[in-house]
Amino acid sequence: MSRIGKLPVTVPKNVNVELTGQEIKVKGPHGELLYVIPDDIEVSLNETEIVVKKRNETRSARQKYGLARALINNMVIGVSEKFERRLQMIGVGYRSQISGKSLTLNVGYSHPVVFEAPNDIEIKVEANTNIIISGPDKEKVGLLASQIRAVRPPEPYKGKGIRYLDEYVQIKAGKSGK
Repeated sequence: MSRIGKLPVTVPKNVNVELTGQEIKVKGPHGELLYVIPDDIEVSLNETEIVVKKRNETRSARQKYGLARALINNMVIGVSEKFERRLQMIGVGYRSQISGKSLTLNVGYSHPVVFEAPNDIEIKVEANTNIIISGPDKEKVGLLASQIRAVRPPEPYKGKGIRYLDEYVQIKAGKSGK
């Protein structure tokens, strides 16, 4: 039995949860999210908590049990607080700028790289080298952050590139001269 799936999801006062059939809709101050619950999983809603249960003891039900609870918990946290990923650009001449909903990166290529932000994702730039991505959907925030990082991942010799703020890049020794 999943240790995560057993735990109930507590719902804050500023979050509204609607359960209709196999769809759960979570509304809060930072947006609205929708999740279609798998058929093997049953969700019950009390006034202050959401409880996830398995309908039957099949292998697929056991696999989806903890996942469904974790996704619902992330939805509740996202609409009440927002998720955030911070990226840092290290390198001479590396800079980023935001114009409208698009992020422009200059990271040593012959052309600037442009990213369009999805509707519910917010991108901020601090000091031309720090990028902050925030939004209610944890999956979209993490995906956009990984796509931006993939433009110029940190290299192991000088550490130049785009990295997460809390990421540690181990620097290798270069060639040794005679």
